[in-house]
Amino acid sequence: MFERVNTSVLGIVENMSAFMCPHCDEEIEVFGSGGGERLAEEMELPLLGRVPLDPAVRLAGDEGAPTVLSAPDSGAGRALQEVADRVAEMVALEPTV
Repeated sequence: MFERVNTSVLGIVENMSAFMCPHCDEEIEVFGSGGGERLAEEMELPLLGRVPLDPAVRLAGDEGAPTVLSAPDSGAGRALQEVADRVAEMVALEPTV
């Protein structure tokens, strides 16, 4: 689809990659695993990150408090920050037109 509208794709972010149980911290792969990696490989793009399924992300968003600020040490907060860092690095390397 992005090729049709001439939009560059920097990479793949696997959202809801796993659920982190708030009671025991076990990672549960509700939707399976490896989908982000497979798509990135298929499309010859980097995998920018895997963001876990975390109800706190929705709550923070509803309150207008991004997870990277409201819960930076949570699994989702760290994953989102890593994705943002990778995107910033990639954009900084892109030649300006």
